[in-house]
Amino acid sequence: MSRSGHVSVGAAAAAATRAAYVQLRRRPPVEPRLWQRTNYAGRGVELYGGLAAAAGAATAMAAARGVSGRVRLAAVGAVLAAAVCGAYDDQKGSPRERGFAAHLRALRDRRLTSGGVKLLGIGAAAAAAGAALKARPLDRALAGVVIAGTAHAVNLLDVVPGRAAKAVITAGLPGLLRRGPGAVLASAPVGAAAAVLGDDLDERTMLGDAGAHALGAALGAALALADRRPALLLHAATVVAFAVAGDRVGRRSLWNARGLRHFDTWGRRYHPYG
Repeated sequence: MSRSGHVSVGAAAAAATRAAYVQLRRRPPVEPRLWQRTNYAGRGVELYGGLAAAAGAATAMAAARGVSGRVRLAAVGAVLAAAVCGAYDDQKGSPRERGFAAHLRALRDRRLTSGGVKLLGIGAAAAAAGAALKARPLDRALAGVVIAGTAHAVNLLDVVPGRAAKAVITAGLPGLLRRGPGAVLASAPVGAAAAVLGDDLDERTMLGDAGAHALGAALGAALALADRRPALLLHAATVVAFAVAGDRVGRRSLWNARGLRHFDTWGRRYHPYG
């Protein structure tokens, strides 16, 4: 597929995301209060942007030309599973139980937390997608790690306005320079993230667990499909390092580093909370 085809898939993802976002704001699912949150600066925001981004990315991937039906089914399945598990955590999650360690301890004690649902659900969907995207056993396992790990990594970044969406766009853009189905898939999360970036930066909406995990899974599927084994190993190691670092990747001291600070604060409202 030509690069103009990649652009059309990204544009379709952006259009589908905006349409879903408008509809969700007009007719919220269940009760509107369930989708309202207070952000890091104490401002009220809603989660519709994340739900819309998940829907937009999945829709564009499902309709993408130049990608086999098996690949589309695997990628869309991973995105939807990540969105559903993330939405469940958005509704049922407890701030007292965060991070892999807490959820693993709960599973050891035979308790299933909302984070445990994400861990098991997204992990299983990522493993299934990896098995469909790659032929060799090791590559399948690495692809699953990349998909699940990228979903988790993007979610770790969703702590201030725009950071996670910018990361998806930045990580996905180089893939658009390639040719092949991996580049086609990469354009979907990039387009969806771009469609909600402005509202995210203006603190009208946020991705939440549903949107961040879904966009991360979409990006991970695109990377896994395009990567050969050396790149798969590199990406798998990177997302594992993110998981080990946990909430430390969101600390202000890291993002105050020269270069990162400009990237992180670009377009964001200034207020005394940071």
